[in-house]
Amino acid sequence: MKHILLTTIFSLLIITLCAQTPCDNGRYASDVFTDFTKTSNITYGSNTSWTGGTTSLKLDFYEPTGDTETERPLLIWVHGGSFIGGSKTDPDMVAFSERFALKGYACASIDYRLGFFPFDSANAVKAVVRAVQDLRGAVRFFYKDKQTSNQYKIDTNKIFIGGSSAGAITSLHMAYLDDACKISDYLSESTISSMGGLEGTSGSPGYSSNVQAVINGCGALARYSWIEADDVPLCSIHGTNDNVVKYNRGIVNPGTPLMYLDGSRMLHERACAIGLEEYFYTFVGEGHVPYIGDASIMTITLNFIRDFLVKQMGCNDAELQPENAQSETAFLYPSDDCDGNPIDDECLSSGISELSTTEFHLFPNPAQNDINIESSQAFTKIELYNILGKRVLSSKGLFTNTSIDISELQSGSYFIRLFYQNGLTSGTKLIEINK
Repeated sequence: MKHILLTTIFSLLIITLCAQTPCDNGRYASDVFTDFTKTSNITYGSNTSWTGGTTSLKLDFYEPTGDTETERPLLIWVHGGSFIGGSKTDPDMVAFSERFALKGYACASIDYRLGFFPFDSANAVKAVVRAVQDLRGAVRFFYKDKQTSNQYKIDTNKIFIGGSSAGAITSLHMAYLDDACKISDYLSESTISSMGGLEGTSGSPGYSSNVQAVINGCGALARYSWIEADDVPLCSIHGTNDNVVKYNRGIVNPGTPLMYLDGSRMLHERACAIGLEEYFYTFVGEGHVPYIGDASIMTITLNFIRDFLVKQMGCNDAELQPENAQSETAFLYPSDDCDGNPIDDECLSSGISELSTTEFHLFPNPAQNDINIESSQAFTKIELYNILGKRVLSSKGLFTNTSIDISELQSGSYFIRLFYQNGLTSGTKLIEINK
């Protein structure tokens, strides 16, 4: 009888322990601390600036005051500023760091190498690579600390990265740009190698730079297809009227038009297509980084990020800010992987039935006044959409080969879809119009 009683008690204890989550005492889900402690200007590494000098890389570290936890999740925040300005003390980075420190997270807001010239796409990509290298250096700094002095008490299985604008672009590229061949359209592998490779040499060599998730505040990725099914989860926040980093696909324009990037709407579509864990909140009608200077939007943003992080911590707390419906239509334009294999995944939630086995070809591409279309199966309608998903041209008939007049359309990226007699449609193809 005594043995049965002890076995029962032990079993109940095991069940209770297994049911517990890191958030059971409110930590990570709510403000369980009343204050935070900030340590400024910690050097995490150094590297060569775009002008050839040496830049000392620093971060500000935030932690809950009086915390006794020895395995703390870490949020590394990366500021915006178009890769030419901004700092670790920008108001959004400070707000994120302070608010999440009160919930029990350790936070680091980092500076990274800034500047590039001339202002063109190739040099902009180099600036992104330098920023990614520095962010990797900051992650390695905490892995090294964990394995040596353990001053910061970080659980290196729970390191999350994120930021705003350029900082979000940096975080996305660190998370999803994992092979130099992916960026070969912009920089040769020899150029990337001469810069120190994608891993970089910004400090703490030999340690890991792995992270567990990425938080994207109004950022973008050079190619949506760089996100793969086994990549880390993604949390995105973006305004539909963002004229700096487009909500959908478009030219990033921090004052000078630089290059096409795939915004959060495109990344959401890609995540849906491949089954990646992803959460997306759309601020309809809002511009670039709308949570700076707007308390109500900042509250929504903080709550949405909180919900995402709570899930990553393995907790089941109720959501404070659920996802909302995305705006606009995103078209995943044709792309190839590093081995030359076509990427043709599609988000099935769109409800469009596609005849994926039917091939059609467009030429010339880029086009100026006319587009020629050749299809292996007769089609009855052509529709052309701009990057916002708005239909700008439609033509009906019965075709296998035809030409459409685009002379009235402005320069930019467009998508073509064909409609067949059996009620199915083709996939979309990207066409660039250059006047």
